[in-house]
Amino acid sequence: MCNLYAMMRSRAEAATAAGAMRDRNNNQPPSPGIYPDYPAPIVLKAEDGQREMRDLRWGMPTSKQALFQLATKRADKLRAKGTEFDFNELLKMEPDSGTTNVRNTTSEKTGKTNTHWAPWLGGANRCLVPFTSFSEPDQDFQGTRKPIWFALAEDYPLAFFAGIWTPHACVRKIKTGWEEFEAFGFLTTDSVEPVLTYHKKATPVILTDPADMDLWLSGAPWDEVKHLQRSPAEGLLKIVPPEGRPAVKEPALL
Repeated sequence: MCNLYAMMRSRAEAATAAGAMRDRNNNQPPSPGIYPDYPAPIVLKAEDGQREMRDLRWGMPTSKQALFQLATKRADKLRAKGTEFDFNELLKMEPDSGTTNVRNTTSEKTGKTNTHWAPWLGGANRCLVPFTSFSEPDQDFQGTRKPIWFALAEDYPLAFFAGIWTPHACVRKIKTGWEEFEAFGFLTTDSVEPVLTYHKKATPVILTDPADMDLWLSGAPWDEVKHLQRSPAEGLLKIVPPEGRPAVKEPALL
């Protein structure tokens, strides 16, 4: 899964490309490395119908089933120690590290919309996530887990992931405790080359056509936009050096 990307173009450029009329955060330096739980700019449709750019934290809510299983394991350990506890409180305070990538929007068992993601696939919770390059670990070519970077071209043009967002409240980190914030994630789909060689599992859903971006941010029901969760066209992506890193100096000739 994609757990690292870069956004090196200006917020103003991204806002203009996505048709955002305002930006809550305004100035922000380029971001050569955006990791899970980092704040990052997205474009969404605000309550007044205007497109707005704002910073959200990367990581949608983890499924209730997964959190229940984690809390159950924690409860078992407490029981073994003879420690008294309230399971409901334990479940509420179970750390939710977030889900960065949204792949299974349709249930394999029922063929219907996945019940976990269904509340956020509607028009009010869809968003665009600007990026200039993204990374996938090499787990299928040499198995080094080394990050391989991809962009639409060698000059790192601006592009957008198809994302979703929601207000959220949870314990993301034990040391910070209960928090209320806005979270986002983006959709993934089947890999194609050149990503496929290094990471067969998935690749982000990328929107480059303004008409597709408009449809994604429209109030259209999920059934009318779900076809956008598709693989990038073959050859759309290029392998590139990581952005914003110092160039490796060649050894001086003697």
